[in-house]
Amino acid sequence: MNRKATSLSEGQGSLFESEREEPLASRLRPESLDDFVGQRQLVGEGRPLRRLIEEDKISSMIFWGPPGVGKTTLAHIIAKMSKASFIDFSAVTSGIKEIKAVMEEAEENRRYGTRTILFVDEIHRFNKAQQDAFLPYVEKGSIVLIGATTENPSFEVNGALLSRCKVFVLQPLSEDDIVSLLKRAIADPRGFGNEKIEIADDLFHAIAVFSNGDARNALSTLEMVILNADVEDGVSKVTPATVEQCTSRRSLLYDKKGEEHYNLISALHKSMRNSDPDAAVYWLARMLEGGEDPLYLARRMVRFAAEDVGLADPRAVEMAVAAYQACHFIGMPECTVHLSELAIYLSLAPKSNAAYVAYEKAKADAEKMLAEPVPLQIRNAPTKLMKDLDYGKGYVYAHDTEDKLSTMECLPPSLKGRVYYKPTDQGLEARCKERLEKIKVWKKAHEKKD
Repeated sequence: MNRKATSLSEGQGSLFESEREEPLASRLRPESLDDFVGQRQLVGEGRPLRRLIEEDKISSMIFWGPPGVGKTTLAHIIAKMSKASFIDFSAVTSGIKEIKAVMEEAEENRRYGTRTILFVDEIHRFNKAQQDAFLPYVEKGSIVLIGATTENPSFEVNGALLSRCKVFVLQPLSEDDIVSLLKRAIADPRGFGNEKIEIADDLFHAIAVFSNGDARNALSTLEMVILNADVEDGVSKVTPATVEQCTSRRSLLYDKKGEEHYNLISALHKSMRNSDPDAAVYWLARMLEGGEDPLYLARRMVRFAAEDVGLADPRAVEMAVAAYQACHFIGMPECTVHLSELAIYLSLAPKSNAAYVAYEKAKADAEKMLAEPVPLQIRNAPTKLMKDLDYGKGYVYAHDTEDKLSTMECLPPSLKGRVYYKPTDQGLEARCKERLEKIKVWKKAHEKKD
């Protein structure tokens, strides 16, 4: 029983259903690795995954990446290039009953010497019991499992199943990749190749920016734009106004890789650093409404929380990480409020860059003195030989002392007395400063006694 590229979830198409009625993204789905756009780190010439596919030697794997980056397309290319039976399986519409039916088919194929590749889209939607149902069949080789997920498989796929799969991370497509795809759609007869389309190059880039690395989104936007274009003498003329209307974006010329990108992120940072929440929220909105990736902004604010707020308010990092997770969970546009809340919080937080300055000073010394030996008293001594060499000799376990402190030197001799961290009086860091001063007074007093 050899079912090639079939699906348990697909319905029968109408006899009157024309190919033209399919979405543009479906009509242009690549059929070979040479037509596949993006993910060159995985399927470029000579890359391991490409070789495995071309040699028909694939093993169980998980494709992890955001929507529209080619996970399903890559699975279907594997289906076309493999001699195995290929079953397309949806985690959205299937349950234990359907899994058992597929496993029975795979077992029958195995008895006749045929491999079965099972593609499970949105595998993270399966619960633990459903995922466990695949495990014995993967272990004994009845199926080669290819799962696709937009969620981190470390959290969403059972550990036992994940350990038997190689995870391949698919990245959002670059702006150039998307533009290439859009131009192909205009020229390809499966797209608009048989029609006369007039569209300026900068509008391709505007759509690419709007799509945020999602090929399906980009092609759907292009299709909508062309369907709404002005038609003159049989030519569909796409205008900036049409693109703006179809994307509901006014900042279409925002270049996420160019100078304006860096100007805007600089404006956001400096507004928060200057404790100006109104300006911070404005620059945040400018970037988000221009098509910026919310996760990029969240990452930058996680950095800001440590570099510019630091120990003056340690909760700032917690807030920033929580906002990043919220952006990851729910995406745009719902996550805008989380980023706005964070930008306001960071703007109003007391500021300290003492941790950042401390690291930069320590880094400068570390780069110049990379070979400085670790003092013997703080070396680890797990073996008799190391103990005989005085590793750990003179170590003082602070918890055993009355004051939980000692005068033991922890810096290399050449750096003794070097000061990197200088706490400020801002916010909660004032407590750190007070504590550090007491520690230094105690050490100075007890060094004299020693």
